[in-house]
Amino acid sequence: MINKASAPHDVWGQSCSRWTLVDQTHLHVIQERMPPGSAERWHLHHVVRQLYYILDGVGTVRFNDRAETLHPGDAVEVPPATPHQLRNDSAGALEFLVISSSAPRADRIDLDR
Repeated sequence: MINKASAPHDVWGQSCSRWTLVDQTHLHVIQERMPPGSAERWHLHHVVRQLYYILDGVGTVRFNDRAETLHPGDAVEVPPATPHQLRNDSAGALEFLVISSSAPRADRIDLDR
């Protein structure tokens, strides 16, 4: 069994937390927490496919042509080579899972926006 208390943890960006729940060749699962007003950088992954699944709070996933507002129980898929950004524009914390086809940080390209 693994959970936030036992998983490897690190902090990124504006006081955001990340717990790595699964780190396998073909499956990577991270639980993350973003405080209000925080956002990840615009980026893409060349081959990694991802799914953002909201556990608590309200998040917005922005793409070039649209934005998806997600509530608890909602998910959005991010295909490979798709520029995207997850934001927490709400007044409360955002907690979510990032389920990836492989380790996303090894394949991540940050974009200037």
